[in-house]
Amino acid sequence: MKKPLETILYSAAGVLVLFMALVVFNFVAGRFHTRVDLTADKAFTLSKGTRDILAKLDTPVKIRFYCSRGQVMPVLLRPYAQTVEDLLDEYRQASKGKIQIEKINPEPDSDAEDAARLDGVEGQPMQNGETVYLGLSVNMLDQKQAIPFLDPGREKLLEYDITRAISEVIDNKKPVVGIMSPLAVTGGGMAAMMQGEQGKPAWVLYSELQDDYQVKTVDMNATSIPDDVNVLVVIHPRGITPAGECAIDQFIMRGGKLIAFLDPAAALDSPPGGFMPTASSSSLPILLKAWGLNFDTSHMIEDMDNIARTQKGPVPGLMLLTGDSLSKDDLVTADVPDLLMAFPGAFDGTPVAGLKETVLAKTSKNSGFGNAMTSEMSPQEAINSFVSENKEFPVAIRLTGKFKTAFPDGAPKADDAPKPDDTPKPDDAKKDDKTPAASLKETAGDNSVILVGDSDMMQDTFTVQPADDQGRSVVIPSSGNLAFAENAVEQLTGDSDLIAIRSRTTRERPFTVVEKMEQSAEANYQKKEKEIQASISDLEAKLNDLQQHRGDSEQTNILTPEQKAEFLKAKEEVASKKKEEHQIEHQLKSATNSLQTRLMLLNVALMPFLVALIGIAVAVFKRIRTAAQ
Repeated sequence: MKKPLETILYSAAGVLVLFMALVVFNFVAGRFHTRVDLTADKAFTLSKGTRDILAKLDTPVKIRFYCSRGQVMPVLLRPYAQTVEDLLDEYRQASKGKIQIEKINPEPDSDAEDAARLDGVEGQPMQNGETVYLGLSVNMLDQKQAIPFLDPGREKLLEYDITRAISEVIDNKKPVVGIMSPLAVTGGGMAAMMQGEQGKPAWVLYSELQDDYQVKTVDMNATSIPDDVNVLVVIHPRGITPAGECAIDQFIMRGGKLIAFLDPAAALDSPPGGFMPTASSSSLPILLKAWGLNFDTSHMIEDMDNIARTQKGPVPGLMLLTGDSLSKDDLVTADVPDLLMAFPGAFDGTPVAGLKETVLAKTSKNSGFGNAMTSEMSPQEAINSFVSENKEFPVAIRLTGKFKTAFPDGAPKADDAPKPDDTPKPDDAKKDDKTPAASLKETAGDNSVILVGDSDMMQDTFTVQPADDQGRSVVIPSSGNLAFAENAVEQLTGDSDLIAIRSRTTRERPFTVVEKMEQSAEANYQKKEKEIQASISDLEAKLNDLQQHRGDSEQTNILTPEQKAEFLKAKEEVASKKKEEHQIEHQLKSATNSLQTRLMLLNVALMPFLVALIGIAVAVFKRIRTAAQ
């Protein structure tokens, strides 16, 4: 008897010591707020760019997160809403208290719903008539930025969207975007007259940029870029002089961002009167060579796996890039569905030390060189004579890092313009008698340049198509080209640390079996709901027919007693069917909630149960073994 009692006491003491050790460990661990992200893609870690922006905060920023709760929130949106909430908690911790999170449930007809609307957060109507809120408002002092609805389709861009909103309340000045182009981008002026287009409106790209930024036009012959320009958009710089490239070079040296649309064969750059036998080309040869790159203006690229079709059939020179051809890891292309290009060129070479190249768009391996004239005039001949190079060609790239000047000897002389058929080289940038004192040799920090091998893609022909909206002429996007350009400008005009924010991987890991169960349950309820809705439609048609006989309210006595009874019965049936429809919706919500609850309990309880079961089995086995000895 003494031995079993002693065993029990030792066991109890051991459990007590283990419990106390666990309590002490939790207490000590609770003093430290270090979090470890063990996911392979660091899905729960904020990017360095975000952390750098948060480190600049010297004034508290309040984020009001408006999120519908309970059964109002659709089942499919709940995991994403939790993802947003978790990410906001990361912001709060990383900001060391500078970011304050307020979570609000905007119930219908409540003060919280009114607050959401005042903050610019919009409710999304659901098919069942409910209104769901999932948005946020970022506030600092008297500055406010709203994300009206956090679209799950932009989950990969969630961190970028939130950080940009924070950045914009810190610095609320409208960025300045410069447009440099010989084309009639603005719809008027000398460029339009030379193009014979003085009566045409501005490009949609130009109009869209004017909505969000201060837009300035920069002359192609400019020898300097205005100091207040944040981002310079260069579109088809044909005939640019070394002095013009030097102006862009010094703009980059002082921290300006560049987006350049170059072209080996600009199909839409035609003189007054129409057809141009040889399409014009454009490049930035001095700058590209200094960066270690080359852009061949004598060849265009054809991609037979991404060939675009017109009403006349496939045209090899037209390229519609989708899927893997567009980088999903870069914020500029992460949410762009496609890019439509016309006779584009490709970039090659290896960036010089200090620069990193990111491919934003590329062709498939079934690509090769082609001739713009043949492709446009004889598409079938171009297809028959096509020879694949069996390699992918980058047609849009981003360069990041510290840039060094392409003009180490200073600005070139005014008479150093390139001669016909004479490609300018860095050596052509001769030293002037007076080297400007402001001539910079390299960027102070990392900078970013985006280069695209086609300029036609920015013209309205390739970005939008006309549509009719209740008798009013409007335009709608016909490709992802406009979104691509707007994404590029948006990112480069923001805080430089925004460029360092990566596209986040989606955190959702769907359970296909569970999804099938949910879809099956929903299908059953939807079938019943459709039957009820059909009955309601029939009854309402019957009521309308009776109502027509009924006339004005003062003449209800024209109905016979039988018609009155039928009318009242139909109204009661409609009310009953609508009530049944609401019950069906409630049952669907209850069923999906019940399924989620069972899964949660299974996840929480199954592992401890298995561990306990194994423990009991081991104990029984040891007892049997001891008894046998």
